Amino acid sequence: MVIGTLNTIPKFVELNELASESNGGKILFATDDWFANAENLLKDHEPVWKEGVFTEYGKWMDGWETRRKRCTGHDWAIIALGRPSVIKGICIDTALFTGNYAPRFSVQAARLSEKDNKKFPARNGVIGAAANKRDMEKMSVLKTENWTTIIDMKVLGAGYEETRRNYFTVSSSEIWTHLRLNIYPDGGIARFHVYGFASPDWHSINHNEEIDLIASENGSICEGYSDAHYGHPRNLIKPGRGVNMGDGWETARRLDRPPIIEVDNAGILRVPGSEWAIFKLGHVGEIHRIEVDTNHFKGNFPDSVKIEGIMTSPGQDIRTANWKVVMTPKKLSAHRVHEYCYDDMIWHGPISHVKVSMAPDGGISRVRVWGYIKQQ
Repeated sequence: MVIGTLNTIPKFVELNELASESNGGKILFATDDWFANAENLLKDHEPVWKEGVFTEYGKWMDGWETRRKRCTGHDWAIIALGRPSVIKGICIDTALFTGNYAPRFSVQAARLSEKDNKKFPARNGVIGAAANKRDMEKMSVLKTENWTTIIDMKVLGAGYEETRRNYFTVSSSEIWTHLRLNIYPDGGIARFHVYGFASPDWHSINHNEEIDLIASENGSICEGYSDAHYGHPRNLIKPGRGVNMGDGWETARRLDRPPIIEVDNAGILRVPGSEWAIFKLGHVGEIHRIEVDTNHFKGNFPDSVKIEGIMTSPGQDIRTANWKVVMTPKKLSAHRVHEYCYDDMIWHGPISHVKVSMAPDGGISRVRVWGYIKQQ
């Protein structure tokens, strides 16, 4: 079942972005990249406009834009997700494409192996190019047009602020690795956002192998937070280190901060409140060590961080649950990775959810919760 909305923000946008460049998404094929290449679809930053900037092929655009079709068919592209994943929603953003946006689209999906990626023709991803006859012949063998349709043909809005974001809910528990984005017949799309969560093959993972239990690539998702004024807490669980302050979790300055700051005997600020984010782990696990990275946060890092955990039961409300302290508040500093070992923790689990609290406010780039998966 697919439900489409224009600019009414659905709940699924709180989930992880599965196709974005920073989460491992890749363009494997596109029929045409004349004005702007399909790789732009997966960029993390907001689309930008460059007034008066032209290439030899036409106006510079921050998105995927094909030429005006003067032959049979329609344009399409193949996207490989960062991990095998369950998709819960998609946003097609036509920002800045006003008289040249793709008027319709559809999405198909498949579950392929890593070996299948090698069957796609080599991708150069340069503007002014199009798939040649040999490329199209290779693609015809793969029969991507027969993939499962998860969103049938839908109308898109123009790239004005009030109509640019087109949301579609996908009600499915299937696991997918690749998507085919069809546009009808041609035109431009700025960004292609795919929301959901990774679904690892836990049977293939050694229970004696230490993994990052909170990583998005291992199926973790953010299920709630107190504030996300400058950056969403789901950034904490993305792969790699943050590229800038926007690629982390940053809150507004709390208004209940005291006029004059004081500290306790441990050097931690005496403040009445804190900000928090809750994460559901992809699999129940036991924690052995923790990393908190304040990369890029230099004048706005939190004073301290506390980690709590819980093992849920069916129907339990995690927000009002009796959380156990995994790690008592620890002092943080600017722009570095803080490492906490087994002995720094007072409870290790097993846990199904982690709560990260910062005091009083500020920004954290990444959190890693290293441990071992346990039977549920």
